[in-house]
Amino acid sequence: MKKLLLGIAAVLLALAAYLSLCPVPIKPVSWNAPPAPGYTGVHTPNRLLANLKMISLGGEEGPEHIALAKDGKLYTTVTSGNILRMNPDGSAQEVFVNTGGRVLGFDFDAAGNLIAADAVKGLLSISPDKRISLLTNKVGNETILYADAVVVAGNGKMYVSDASARFAPAAWGGTFEASILDILEQSATGRILEYDPATRATRVVARGLSFANGVALSQDEQTLFVNETGKYRVWKIAVNADGLDVGTPSAQASVLFDNLPGYPDNLMRGLDGKIWLGFAKPRNPTIDRLARLPFLRALTLRLPRSLWPIPKAYGHVMAFKENGKVVADLQDPSGAYPETTAVTETPERLYIQSLHAKGLGWLPR
Repeated sequence: MKKLLLGIAAVLLALAAYLSLCPVPIKPVSWNAPPAPGYTGVHTPNRLLANLKMISLGGEEGPEHIALAKDGKLYTTVTSGNILRMNPDGSAQEVFVNTGGRVLGFDFDAAGNLIAADAVKGLLSISPDKRISLLTNKVGNETILYADAVVVAGNGKMYVSDASARFAPAAWGGTFEASILDILEQSATGRILEYDPATRATRVVARGLSFANGVALSQDEQTLFVNETGKYRVWKIAVNADGLDVGTPSAQASVLFDNLPGYPDNLMRGLDGKIWLGFAKPRNPTIDRLARLPFLRALTLRLPRSLWPIPKAYGHVMAFKENGKVVADLQDPSGAYPETTAVTETPERLYIQSLHAKGLGWLPR
């Protein structure tokens, strides 16, 4: 019996040492997570996003960004690195190009080039005849590790989110894995960059964001709407800001939405002045409770992945006006269509963007 007890004690001691001392890639920072508001008010639960119609992607998955281009074709990115092109009803589907990385967001410039934020490669330009060229992958001497979203202004300037200056998807197993590490760490190294094709210069507009994600321009193109996924909020940031730290009060940056019920992901301009926002996941109470306990957040990564506090699936998108008024809120509590990251609105349909869905979901508009 004594030998058995000693054996158990040794195992427990080894386990405690492992949970306390095993190296992990993050250096967690303590922060104050506001109490989750839950699904109330404009976010009262509904099933308006349930029973989506589906367009098969032929074995591809993860239509993370969707856009209807001037050529009348629908374009979407998928996890394989392909950018698919098809008719709006999903027919005549083909691979437009493969970047060799993972495009998360894109836009089109005035010449019809597809401007892609590739989380592995950087900011790319893809011509209508499928020629791929690198626009930028550095800011000064710093590498753009996690290009996430991009929007092209009327003057040609491009605004791209660099989600994390700490965790590159190419080095940490993919975009989802790198995002988990960045949000658990909360070192807030995300930033918004501007690339000027006329001068080929890249500069920092704003920094200090906890996983900088979706980006959209105001109608007058003087303001950027930016999702800060790791802290559940949406910012308004002046396009002419220069190296602004959002952690320092400034007239050039303000929070439009704070303490949202989920992790905000993409931002897409819709019709009639709307901006669509998607939530990749709902809030998780355990994660919020660990906000001020960095040691326990590090310990989490030493547990089997099955024990990580990954938020449950929950379909949720919303639309708002530039003044912050919410004008639509669509949900599916079952989470049947995973990670509803945003909506692409056309005159006929609402296409639902997703990190991992195996088809392209849509609703009649």
